[in-house]
Amino acid sequence: MAGLSCRDHSNQNNIDDNIDRKWWKEAVVYQIYPRSYMDSNGDGIGDLKGIISKLDYIKSLGVNVVWLNPIYSSPNDDNGYDVSDYRNIMQDFGTMADFDELLKGLHQRGIKLVMDLVVNHSSDEHEWFKQSRSSRTNPYRDYYHWWNADRGKPNPRYSLFDVNHDAWMYDAKTNAYYLHYFSRKQPDLNWENPKLRKEVFDIMKFWADKGIDGFRLDAFQFAAKDTTFPAFPPGYEKEFSKYYAMGPHLHDYLEEMNREVLSKYDVMSVAEGAGNSFKDAHDLVDSDRHELNMAYAFEGVDIAKPEGYSVLHFKQVFSKWDSVFAEKGWLSIFLANHDQARMVSRFGNDNPQFRDISSKMLTTFIMTMRGTPYYYNGDELGMTNAGFTDIKDYRDVSVLNEYKHQQNIGADMQAFMKRTEFSARDNGRTPFQWNASANAGFTTGTPWINVNPNYKTINEEAEDKDPNSVLNYFRKIVKLRHDNRALVYGKYTLLDKNNPDTYAYTRELNGKKLLVTLNFRDHPAKVNTRLDIGKAKVLIGNYASPSTNGMLRPYEAVVYKVN
Repeated sequence: MAGLSCRDHSNQNNIDDNIDRKWWKEAVVYQIYPRSYMDSNGDGIGDLKGIISKLDYIKSLGVNVVWLNPIYSSPNDDNGYDVSDYRNIMQDFGTMADFDELLKGLHQRGIKLVMDLVVNHSSDEHEWFKQSRSSRTNPYRDYYHWWNADRGKPNPRYSLFDVNHDAWMYDAKTNAYYLHYFSRKQPDLNWENPKLRKEVFDIMKFWADKGIDGFRLDAFQFAAKDTTFPAFPPGYEKEFSKYYAMGPHLHDYLEEMNREVLSKYDVMSVAEGAGNSFKDAHDLVDSDRHELNMAYAFEGVDIAKPEGYSVLHFKQVFSKWDSVFAEKGWLSIFLANHDQARMVSRFGNDNPQFRDISSKMLTTFIMTMRGTPYYYNGDELGMTNAGFTDIKDYRDVSVLNEYKHQQNIGADMQAFMKRTEFSARDNGRTPFQWNASANAGFTTGTPWINVNPNYKTINEEAEDKDPNSVLNYFRKIVKLRHDNRALVYGKYTLLDKNNPDTYAYTRELNGKKLLVTLNFRDHPAKVNTRLDIGKAKVLIGNYASPSTNGMLRPYEAVVYKVN
């Protein structure tokens, strides 16, 4: 199997025999949103050949796993998260031959490939659903959740993307409702049906046999349902995860998936979402459960708000998750993905004065915490929110349908648009900024979504040439992580816990101690570590001359070797 093995870095540190070394723990995952990465044919849509053309760039980052958002055939109601054929490539993205070339090119460069597995729901244009809705007696009827209208309307269920937030869609053909937790074009699959489960496992084997290296299970914590669909208490939609996640038999399904597929290949597996409690998270990922490798928990990423956020809260959340997984299980560490606005706009400061420095600070945090880092494409340049102010600029089904919903209920549309400008998923989906030429070098055609106008100053070509750029800082700190196993497996200890401005912690392994100090504010702040920073060796810092006295400049980040 190509890519990172535990032996690759064995000469760098003596690792305790008790440490359960895995390649997916030591990896740095780089997420690529194919639609917006690079367009090879001028149709305005990124594609597989576009990614292939940038493989040397990806290699230069030092990452060793690429997570690819869905590339399967899809009508694109939700940008590929509505799959119509799990064994085929979306026409916009290319062909299976292109995919094979991409996989080969990644493996030749020592980079593994993880794919999105979208099996909480399919597209309503999938052949399974076409058959399922054709009659009540069709063999595929039980591949989805149907409620015959003769029984009356089912108890309400909240849909995240529906215009009316109603997860039951009436279908006149068979006088029945089907369930869709997301858009109407994303009917939920019925995991109670063993035939459906076998279909999914066969799909997974198809891709694993091609040589891919892992699966990210999209929305899978919602896959198991109580199919009696009991009534939920009023207001349940305000904390729908409590009622939707970790339903009956979910662990049975995952154990079966592990037994039938995951255990037979050297692949990593990650759950989107970690349930409603630490027990839920452990039950998903602890090795003795034989389910998944790691969870992708959202409590940390949900902290950022338009009005700002508390650094104390940020520290408390990430420290809490680390402590719970200190001895058992494994987590991912991330601050952005395709479902979030841009990292620097949410957690840092995208004002030109502070964008570079705060972006580097956030990257330092991600790369020095325990857990597998997931890093979203474009954040290595410090790409920012798009600044869209007109609903016509947006392409995301969730924004467009929520806009209609807000209009329907007579909401304050100005306030809605302001919130959307900060948090919309499309902020993270604008085309990758390659250079200062037209459309940021992403396409020779008309891009499917507008390019961020700041591409002339924020782009890969300019940053590659600048040794002090966000991009080159990213490359350096990725190397630092690879060279220091303490940053992967080392004990985490929070310092200066009650400091409202700074975040400081140590990572320790085999007598080696590293100190990380981060200022999350746009003003100087003192950090009290009770360690002799003056005698420590600076390993990396985001200022030309890093602080050595504990007084951190705005958004300063410094990593020290203490002993």
